[in-house]
Amino acid sequence: MMETESIPDTALVKALNYGGTFHQSFSSPDADVVLGAKDHTLFHIHSWTLKTTSGWFRSLFSMPQQNPLPNHPEVINLDEDSHTLESLLLMISGLPINPLTSYDEVDAMLFAAEKYDMPGPMSLIRVLIMTPPLLDQPLRLYAAATRCGWEEEARHASAQSLALNIYAEEYQPILRKLHTGAVLDLMNLHRNRREGIRQRLNEQPFVTGSMTASCPRCRWKIDHHTWRELKYRVVMEMDVRPLGDTVVDVGLTAWPEATACWDARCPNTECTCVLYDKVETLRLIRDCIDGLPKTT
Repeated sequence: MMETESIPDTALVKALNYGGTFHQSFSSPDADVVLGAKDHTLFHIHSWTLKTTSGWFRSLFSMPQQNPLPNHPEVINLDEDSHTLESLLLMISGLPINPLTSYDEVDAMLFAAEKYDMPGPMSLIRVLIMTPPLLDQPLRLYAAATRCGWEEEARHASAQSLALNIYAEEYQPILRKLHTGAVLDLMNLHRNRREGIRQRLNEQPFVTGSMTASCPRCRWKIDHHTWRELKYRVVMEMDVRPLGDTVVDVGLTAWPEATACWDARCPNTECTCVLYDKVETLRLIRDCIDGLPKTT
């Protein structure tokens, strides 16, 4: 994973002959270690900084070392690219850090911070993933949080995921990267909201019972098929968007099934009373959705 060699200060410039250039923020001549990124960018940094912020480097430098000549910095070639290595070193050096703008950056930095046992960068990344623009990708946030054991962030991400159809093809690559327990927790949350609303709609005070019933005013025989069709539409919508906002804010007023349900009347021409109280039913359904589990 790493290679080490010694080069004198006078040879630092000669390192460019190997295709490397020194990063402008890490080129101090009094530093005693040179780290090399896989794209040949070099970072001149103090070993004390590495030892005090990284368990991996602390262990490395505690092992017997070849006695370098005076002013001979040690070169350690690492697997990370220059951007990832730069971001980590800025964090541990107390310098202004790079903004995190994508989860590809987050994943690369988390992997490196875990590998080098750097709790400082891990804690900073934990804060940064809860800020824009990273908050608009709840499944990537959930993946990072569950991988690192960040429970509060994982719960937040699971709540945000309710606006998504996690069974859609576009999200499968992300879900495949999650460990089994995390996937099951997320799927159970989505399923439990769907099944929860299904169960509540089949209980009092909603219309329940047989396929046919009697008009509450004239006792004429009626069929609750419009209500059954609306219930089915609600459950199917909760399956693809468990948040439920499209049900209460749009569906229950705009869906054809909703219009048919609210317009349903007793077939007795001498009665024709409205079968369903639209305002009360909408309130009850909204309350049911608000009472469903919201996080893993």
